[in-house]
Amino acid sequence: MNIFLKRAYDEISSDDGIRILVDRLWPQGISKESLKADFWLKELGPSNELRKWFNHDQSKWEEFKKSYYSELNSKEKEINQILEIGKNNKVTLLYASKEQRFNQAVALKEYLLAYKKDK
Repeated sequence: MNIFLKRAYDEISSDDGIRILVDRLWPQGISKESLKADFWLKELGPSNELRKWFNHDQSKWEEFKKSYYSELNSKEKEINQILEIGKNNKVTLLYASKEQRFNQAVALKEYLLAYKKDK
C-alpha cells in the first residue's frame, strides 16, 4: 500500500492519487474547491481532548500515539475504507499542521501500515 503525507496547504499534484483529509477540523483558509480532497474522514482525527493535550509537543509523542491508536481501534469502518482505497490506488493523507514529523497523520500512517500487516 502506498500511503503518502502532505500538508493541506501544499500544491496539488497529479501524483497525489486519492487525497484524503484526515483532520477533525477543516484547514483554515482553504475552500473545499481548492483543497480537492476526494474524502474527508474527520472521524479519524484525534479527539479534541487528545489533540489539545498533545499540541504537537515532541516529548508527548509516544504517549500521544498510544492514546490515538486506542481511539483508532474503534474506527474500523474508516480504517478499512482507507485500506480498501489503497489496494489499487496511491493514497495521500492530508493534514493542516505545520509540524511535519509529530502530527496525527504521521501516526495514522504508521497505524495503517501496522494494521494491514496484522490482517
